[in-house]
Amino acid sequence: MQTQDFSTTVLVDQSPEAAYAAINNVRGWWSENIEGSTDTLNGEFDYHYQDVHRCKIRVTALVPGKKVAWQVIENYFSFTKDESEWTGTSMLFEITEKNGQTQIRLTHQGLVPTYECYQVCTESWTSFVQRSLKSLITTGKGMPNPKSGDSISAQVVEKHHLKG
Repeated sequence: MQTQDFSTTVLVDQSPEAAYAAINNVRGWWSENIEGSTDTLNGEFDYHYQDVHRCKIRVTALVPGKKVAWQVIENYFSFTKDESEWTGTSMLFEITEKNGQTQIRLTHQGLVPTYECYQVCTESWTSFVQRSLKSLITTGKGMPNPKSGDSISAQVVEKHHLKG
């Protein structure tokens, strides 16, 4: 049986160690609005984007050059009936070598099509991994949500609301 968990993959020419370092630099590719430790085993960090999304995440695995895993401890969405949809889900970043390149696969375990946030969340994750994280790894500069102003998340949420 095929899993319904969301997954996205990106290939880069840089080393697995460079990919690992970039993943752990969460402020460099996801959001500058992160407080807490993102690169310490069992460390916790808080993410927030305006009044739209807040979550507390625990770092559950750190294997240099191979794997990073997070678990969502608390979550709040302003745009879903179940505001806590992500709570209890996990994000797994797997780093492997593939045909002379480094592959990064993000699987958001528990983010499934039955979730109300599925479309907006999968579009956001795809953009953050395939654009922002890839850019951080390949150029040293990502496109995280800034402390204020427009962002990938705002664009995706706005697009989702206009469709709905």
